[in-house]
Amino acid sequence: MSLLKKIAYSRLSILLVFCNVFFTTAQISTREYQVKAAFLFNFSQFVEWPAQSFSNPESRAVIGILGKDPFDSNLEEIIVGETINKHPLVIQHFKNVDEITNCQILFINISDKNQLRLLIEKLKGKNILTISDVNGFAKMGGMVRLYIKDDKINIQINLDAIKEENLGISSKLLKLAEIVKTDKK
Repeated sequence: MSLLKKIAYSRLSILLVFCNVFFTTAQISTREYQVKAAFLFNFSQFVEWPAQSFSNPESRAVIGILGKDPFDSNLEEIIVGETINKHPLVIQHFKNVDEITNCQILFINISDKNQLRLLIEKLKGKNILTISDVNGFAKMGGMVRLYIKDDKINIQINLDAIKEENLGISSKLLKLAEIVKTDKK
């Protein structure tokens, strides 16, 4: 079992630890996406999807990446052999939103805010937990934003956006996050 997988395996405790991990400036670029990969996996353990999110009881649970993959092999190492409610976790890369037919968690690595707004709108009704580290993502209607402040990774959650997609989210995760609302622009 890889070190990253061992670290990620402890679920909530890893979130608590990573929320308080401090980085030096030199470490931020190399460690940031290792930590964010662990967050993506851990979110899968604290979110509930409606039954129709899975085509059948044996279908795969997909962590999708839209845009350039910033995780290197970190995310793959963490999810090997893991499941969401008995659905084997896999990673899938998407070039555009129209390719997304089966996905439970989507990390969006696109910085153009107009394009992000359109993507968020197109994903409505698909029961996909959307995550990004783009400034303002959660206030645009995205669900989870990961960001660095005071040399630690923080979480913003748009609870209204999550509820609109009929996703359930653990109160344990909500306690760790700043709750934001969609800006009405």
